[in-house]
Parts: sequence; C-alpha cells; structure tokens
Amino acid sequence: MKWLILGGTADARHLVSALADAGLLVPQGQLSLVYSVAGLVRIPKLDCEVISGGFTQFGGLKAYLQDQQISGVFDVTHPFAENMSRTAVDVCTELNLPCWRFHRPAWQQQSGDNWQSYSDWQDLPGLLAGKRNILLTAGQLTEELSKQLLTQAAENGQRLILRTAAPPRFSWPESMPWIKAIGPFDLTAETALFNEYQIDALVTKNSGGDATVAKLEAARNSGVEVFMLQRPEMPAAQQEFSNIADCVTALRAQLVS
Repeated sequence: MKWLILGGTADARHLVSALADAGLLVPQGQLSLVYSVAGLVRIPKLDCEVISGGFTQFGGLKAYLQDQQISGVFDVTHPFAENMSRTAVDVCTELNLPCWRFHRPAWQQQSGDNWQSYSDWQDLPGLLAGKRNILLTAGQLTEELSKQLLTQAAENGQRLILRTAAPPRFSWPESMPWIKAIGPFDLTAETALFNEYQIDALVTKNSGGDATVAKLEAARNSGVEVFMLQRPEMPAAQQEFSNIADCVTALRAQLVS
C-alpha cells in the first residue's frame, strides 16, 4: 500500500514517526508513504519520501494520485487549510480512494478568558476598533486584509505587531514591528512579549494543539482580549481522527483488510 500524507504540521510529522515506530513502514512493514509539504518554511526529515511545492508541478492532485498509484490520502494539514482539504475529498471521491483526515482538537475557552469569536476575516477590522497594541498571530494575511488593518491603524493610532514564520507576503511598513518566529512558544517568553509591546489585543485562529497555546495563557493572565477566528466548515472525510494512536490503529487494520 502507498498512502499520501498531506502534511506541513507537527501532527503530520508525529503520525509518520508513530507509523515508523510501529514497524508499519517499508522495509520493515508493508506501508509506503509519501509526505507532501508546501515547503514555505522548512522541509522535514522523515522516514519516508518527502515532496514539496504542491501538486501543480505534477499536473494536479488527481494526476499525481493516478501516476503514483496512491492507495489512499491522509489529510493531516492545518485545520484552516480549507482549499487543500476540500480538494482532497473531491479528488478522492472521483477516484474512489479513501480520504481520511486528522485535525487536532480545537482550543476551548477557559475561566478567565476574554474571547471574541468571529468566522469572517472581514469582521476583524471593526472588532479591533479602540485597541492600541495588537498582536497578530494568525499566519499570513491577505493583501486586502493587510491594507484594511494598516489603514485603520494609521487613522486610529494603532500599532500592529505581526508574528509569522515566514516574511509577510505583502509590503509591511517598518513602523509596524514584524517578528519572525516559529513555535513552540513557552509562557515565559510569551508573557515577556506581551509586556514589551503592551499588548491589549491578540488576534489568532483556533488552530488547537500545544505549540502555540502559551499565548492564550499569557493573554488570560494579562487580561488581554483575544479575537479568535473559528475553524472553517470542512467536507466530511471518510474517516476523521483527533488522536494519533487511533490513526496508527486504523492504518494497521487497513494493511490487513
């Protein structure tokens, strides 16, 4: 069997490692993996074939699955990678291939949190009116949203602090700090960041997981309001998981079915 892992997340890397530890991967086992990553930040070293740069270079996902005789697709992309997840379901349905998905559980609001949830980026500028020092930790912003936020900041005397793993895709003024960083982050460092920039608003999206959760604890401890983008609706996959061990068990069963 040859499965394609749609990766780019720590969860996807952990899944490959767990499958290797379980002895399921060739040459010890019968499962061959191809791990796909966009390659925008870093390319992981794993116990399987790794491809980067998307599927356009191969003629699209459908062509790749057919040419490589892929047995199934395991979507372990980011919970906000909506386009890739939708494409995977659509193509696998067309080719009659299994399409499974792992998404880590979403963060849940806790006592002491001050969250404002929203589901559309266009709502964000209005929600941030009245804030002064805004920490943006929701990944790459679109050009349109960047312009809206920067225009509002200039008009209202706001300071935007952007933190991303890769440089901003669009022009970002020197007057607005850009912090290049990639998780995991710890509470001590996050608290220091909040204090240094006197953060009074945190913008994030509900990615879930442990790598970046410290910013939510820092916000809770500092009384900072959190603007939380909710996860998009995804088309149902044939099987859906939120635990790596369950993924390994299911793939093991697939090998002997």
